[in-house]
Amino acid sequence: METGLYIALLIICIALIGLVILQGRNAGLQSRDTSSIYRTKRGLEKTIYQTTIVLSVVFLVLALITSLPIFGTATPATPTGLLGLPGLF
Repeated sequence: METGLYIALLIICIALIGLVILQGRNAGLQSRDTSSIYRTKRGLEKTIYQTTIVLSVVFLVLALITSLPIFGTATPATPTGLLGLPGLF
């Protein structure tokens, strides 16, 4: 289950990066407008905006879930030194 959560986090992370890049491209094209009238988001732009919000909330929840102590690492093995004995170099 832990591996599935990490894979879901990775997929959501990549999707969020793509959506943010798409939003940046749209904003760059809109900045050429010299009018000071506020323009509402419509169509695909609104869908991308809403999807970004939803995915960011899902990412936050999954990140918090994976940080719970139940998903901790296994107990570490005894560290060995250069000679293969515990605690020696």
